[in-house]
Amino acid sequence: MTELRERIRSAWQGRISGCQLGKPVELLSMTKGHEGLTEYLASTGSLPLRDYVPALPDSLPSKLAPGSCRGAMVRSEPDDDINYTVLALILMEENGLALETEHVARAWLRYLPAGAVFTAERAAYTTLLNRAPMHFAMGGAPGFDLTECADNEFNEWIGAQIRADLYGWVCPGRPELAARLARADAALSHRGDGIYGAQFVAALGATLPAATSLSAAVETALAQLPPDSGAAAAVALGRAEAGNPKGGERIRAHYPDLSPVHTLNNLALVVWALLGQDEFGAATGEVVAAGLDTDCNGATVGGLWGLRGEPVPRAWTDPWQGRVAVSLAGQSELELESLVDRTVAVAERIEREA
Repeated sequence: MTELRERIRSAWQGRISGCQLGKPVELLSMTKGHEGLTEYLASTGSLPLRDYVPALPDSLPSKLAPGSCRGAMVRSEPDDDINYTVLALILMEENGLALETEHVARAWLRYLPAGAVFTAERAAYTTLLNRAPMHFAMGGAPGFDLTECADNEFNEWIGAQIRADLYGWVCPGRPELAARLARADAALSHRGDGIYGAQFVAALGATLPAATSLSAAVETALAQLPPDSGAAAAVALGRAEAGNPKGGERIRAHYPDLSPVHTLNNLALVVWALLGQDEFGAATGEVVAAGLDTDCNGATVGGLWGLRGEPVPRAWTDPWQGRVAVSLAGQSELELESLVDRTVAVAERIEREA
């Protein structure tokens, strides 16, 4: 299990580091687009992006995420991407392979502050609060059809995709199982390609440890998607643009009408960055510099890169010192090694039970 432990440690390190890289410029990317993001990175001497983002005085990153900027970081600052990974760990600890969408709904009510959820998750959460009887959070029956929670205008956006990583981490060599667990989680708030993006990320994470190459792992993970789905097409686009320095631009142009937090455009960027770069900093740096949902894509690329078995360089992990801040009920800061221990324990349990 030594190899498994090292891969899981690198996955946590990569996901957290990639998230912190993209966090300061997320709103900049959303409000001013790729042009505004590029202008800021260029003005700070950060292109090509291969280190944490610096903050200029009175800049947007300085105001929104100062603790995630270069030179100011002492821990990994709270972010919904990491909240959901920790929550997936809790769900697997509590339910194992019996995980169902009901368990996810109940865990949200117990652990997720309402102010820490957005778009599809916020809509689903609101439905839960309005429709679920009080006893549901304590383990009772839901009292209504949970599929109503996914009946929202954001149900193909990126939220489920950013919740899926850990299901792949704990199911090495079992992409179908990882996809099933991710689907149980995603179905609370998402439908269609919103679910398929989550399935792909989880399946890819499960496939990477034993894959002969990244490209082969992507091919295997694709088997968990309907071949005629938008998610499968997005993966194909990312593969086609891999190695193309203008791939990010071409992917954004391919989806001119989608929200910057949609599943498809961001999924294509993730695949493009993973397959087109040969080291951690380049993969995470390029996907963040490409814009759209910068912290989500940095986290997903970073976590998947870590599963390849190569250590995440200390230049990325030393600044946050193994300190992982979250905004979950009853929890504020966790230790990296504790998260690694807990995740390995879940993976060992699945190995025995699957």
